[in-house]
Amino acid sequence: MTLLRVLGGLVLLTTLVGCSQSVDDYQQMTPEFKLSSFFTGTATAYGVMHNWQGQQQLHFSAQLCGQWQQNRGDLYEIFQFSDGRIDKRHWQLQVEPDGRVSGKAEDVVGQATGKAAGNTLYWEYTLRIPSEGDYIDVKVADWLYLVTPNQLINRSTLHKFGLQVGELTLGITQLDEKADCTDFIQQYQNTTRTIPLVPTN
Repeated sequence: MTLLRVLGGLVLLTTLVGCSQSVDDYQQMTPEFKLSSFFTGTATAYGVMHNWQGQQQLHFSAQLCGQWQQNRGDLYEIFQFSDGRIDKRHWQLQVEPDGRVSGKAEDVVGQATGKAAGNTLYWEYTLRIPSEGDYIDVKVADWLYLVTPNQLINRSTLHKFGLQVGELTLGITQLDEKADCTDFIQQYQNTTRTIPLVPTN
């Protein structure tokens, strides 16, 4: 039985390794996803959060606006959750000619890093989440797939101690790439979080 268990574990490990993916696998897929093009102007989003058992925990909608100066961008997001909570995030983004992407946000520990190739962007970061008067740090693995020039699917998995603790599926539609973000930034600044922001320093 011990030998069978070992063999079974090796088969499972081989299967998992064989299923691993790299963003470079999608280099030839179109339409080409450029962060600075898609996240320019206004966008709307909606999504569902599942727990580790695959059960729906909540759903949400979001409004976004992004603006860029050369390879540096600011993306503002305001979230409304089905349980009545409100949250927001300001990403400070940078893209490199080779497709590498990095970013910072108020609730992200350190820096998000990743790469875009073809119609796909993969990046990962550590998100600090308030929990019962304290906080927990969760690693996020983020896959974004551009399916039309103005529609994107985002699949995120959340991990703690190497185990998946949640999953997020999100659809984003670019509304007006020429929209100015001045009014939206004012709205962002006037929006009060109902989810506490935990310092990341």
